Amino acid sequence: MLLVFLVCSSFGQVISAAVQVESVRLWRAPDSTRLVFDLSATVQHKLFSLSNPSRLVIDIENTRLGTSFADLPLTDTPIRGIRSAERNGKDLRVVLDLSASIKPKSFVLPKHGDKNDRLVIDLFDRDKPVEKTVEKLVSTHKGKRDIIIAIDAGHGGEDPGASGPKIKGRHLREKDVVLAISKQLAAMINAEPGYRAELVRTGDYYIPLRKRRDIAREKRADLFVSIHADAFKNPRASGASVFALSRSGATSETARFLAQQENEADLIGGVGGVSLDDKDEVLRGVLVDLSMTATLGSSLQVGDKVLKSMGTFAHLHKHQVEQAGFAVLKSPDVPSILVETGFISNPGEANKLNSYAYRQRLSTAIFKGIKQHFYAVPPAGSYVAYLKYGGKPVASSKGMATEHVISRGDTLSGIARQYDVTVGQIQKANRMTNSTIRIGQKLKIPAS
Repeated sequence: MLLVFLVCSSFGQVISAAVQVESVRLWRAPDSTRLVFDLSATVQHKLFSLSNPSRLVIDIENTRLGTSFADLPLTDTPIRGIRSAERNGKDLRVVLDLSASIKPKSFVLPKHGDKNDRLVIDLFDRDKPVEKTVEKLVSTHKGKRDIIIAIDAGHGGEDPGASGPKIKGRHLREKDVVLAISKQLAAMINAEPGYRAELVRTGDYYIPLRKRRDIAREKRADLFVSIHADAFKNPRASGASVFALSRSGATSETARFLAQQENEADLIGGVGGVSLDDKDEVLRGVLVDLSMTATLGSSLQVGDKVLKSMGTFAHLHKHQVEQAGFAVLKSPDVPSILVETGFISNPGEANKLNSYAYRQRLSTAIFKGIKQHFYAVPPAGSYVAYLKYGGKPVASSKGMATEHVISRGDTLSGIARQYDVTVGQIQKANRMTNSTIRIGQKLKIPAS
């Protein structure tokens, strides 16, 4: 009788020790599908593929299924169906029936905070060859290219970001708020001639931090803007902030970029950039360091314009651009800023961020700062440069004169440097007796 009791007791312990799959979630990204198993404890697992027909098998040790796959949104994913069965009397086997070729990857995330242990299965779409030419990457207006702004909505998918107070029965989530702001900002940018927005994240899915930055580089972005909403344990904390990369972060990223066996890209500087393939180690180091330094300088400049623009109506947490080593800002050749739009943990600011009208005002202010920056230093060949300089041809060695329309921030010495002429030559061509200029004034610029 005692033996029977011990056997039954031991069997009961095995049953109770089984890990439970408590829920399953699925997200579709533009180039991948993520399947997440929420677990009662950590697990051991393995994957293998089968063909004819194409399937992916997931074996999870000592696990029971406590949920259903029936309601998962499989449309537009490579998964036709999901089946499961018990294996070896204690393990769980999940089979994904596939309609397209994929590259699988899996990893386990340990319990953290209010998040359970998780098993994550990523199904990456097989790469499709894409011909990347400047013409396909950069749209034009009247023959002049658009300034491209990459807008990155932070977090996404199983990473909700910061959590705010309950509004209409559910907690406000950072990932939802920043995606809404990003879409409103993108619509505003796309309505402005000479500008084009590229959303890094278009829906509710997660993108690794460095990949967000790399997407901006692939799009040949002139500026990367990452949108977030802050949180703090004290609900009274409030205010918007703007961050650029720290100098120590820039230095470490230069070293990391150069240490790679294969660089993330074979050039720096975007369209018309400099190839690193044919440069020796010392020269590559100098080029990337110069690029990071220039990029950081531009990031601080545009960040200052955006912060001051937001400060005209929104409370600011800090009145200067802050610097930190955020991974998402570490691009060697794309000026990058991170905008904290407010504290979602503050009930008052959370209500504002949940308002379409407030988000529209916020987007307007961010874009105003961006436009101020690019009108002051428009990229060569852009439609904004074409507008700033009156739609006239620039001075050249062929002896062709041009006309410059004075805008806010212009100085006579700065205009002279821009066109490679002297202040005296400009004064002589315009019969000027002093260096006084006014906004809207048209100056003849002699040939350099």
